[in-house]
Amino acid sequence: MIADVIAVVLLLAVAAYACAGGTDYGAGFWDLTAGGARRGARPRWLIDHAMAPVWEVNNVWLVFVFVIMWTGFPALFQTVFSAMWLPLALAAIGLVLRGAGFALRKPIRRIAGRRLYGAVFALSSLLTPFFLGAAVGGIASGRAVPGTEASAHAWANPTSILFGLIAIVATAFLGAVFLAGDAARYGAPDLVGYFRRRALGSVVALAVLAAVMLTVTRSDAPHVWHGLTHGVGLGLVILAGVCSLATGWLLLRRSGVWSRVTAVGVVAAAVIAWGAAQRPYLIPTSLTVAEGAGDPGSLRWTGLVTLVAVVLVCPAVAFLYWLDTHGELEPLSDTDLRRTEPARDDPTELN
Repeated sequence: MIADVIAVVLLLAVAAYACAGGTDYGAGFWDLTAGGARRGARPRWLIDHAMAPVWEVNNVWLVFVFVIMWTGFPALFQTVFSAMWLPLALAAIGLVLRGAGFALRKPIRRIAGRRLYGAVFALSSLLTPFFLGAAVGGIASGRAVPGTEASAHAWANPTSILFGLIAIVATAFLGAVFLAGDAARYGAPDLVGYFRRRALGSVVALAVLAAVMLTVTRSDAPHVWHGLTHGVGLGLVILAGVCSLATGWLLLRRSGVWSRVTAVGVVAAAVIAWGAAQRPYLIPTSLTVAEGAGDPGSLRWTGLVTLVAVVLVCPAVAFLYWLDTHGELEPLSDTDLRRTEPARDDPTELN
């Protein structure tokens, strides 16, 4: 029973990272496709300002995923990281380079340096979700079974490649929806339309890839296909479709706040649908939740730590997101700093 609860927590943590981290990856995708220095200056300006307050905290969900995998399901952790160490290593390298590129491209003064770090940030934002999605495809297709040696077959297959592409498009979709709202908050109406058009194009591309995915998984990942077309999995797929239509409608009506909610609903419902489709397996048809679960004592401690995280960490992260979306974390301008600087000729102001 407790193993099933921890498995649900793991799935929810994956969904949280897909939504929160995916939004940042999507911003990097649009940074990559913004164009040259002059044409892409305005979109990149918005991306820098929108991402700066929260881009680091989104990786909390990824750390949480790894901790639960390691402590709650060690057999799953060992299998996944043994069979697919190469795409996961490339994704980890992408995470590091992405953070370094984003952090270093603004303070650097030379144009060549800014372009270099900007390219590192943008390309890493494209490759990291692809390799993470490819690893998920290896799990969904049942190729990464316990005892499997590392090979390209585990992650370079039709399901993995398709999951990688879906990951890229889903992050681009989230990024465009959130950036459209940020553009309205920063008073940039030209960028509102710019990112709304890209969000609408992304949701169409995502729907096409989802249809192709259902066709491919029917023969390449039959257990997951059956789960996605029956029962709870089918209900979640329908929910993702409804959220997609709602997002498109809200974008056309220029409703920035609710379009973010429905966009998150699309990705969250899709991720949870994948997890529900795999029941009762962690890796279809070779490793069930019960078989992959760790020691009962470890599971109890994992459950306790999860409860503490829910009580302490989740409200803090939610409050941070609220502050960001309401413009409370915007950096101070030079005018603001001069306005708040104590008067030099009044010594009482310094006390």
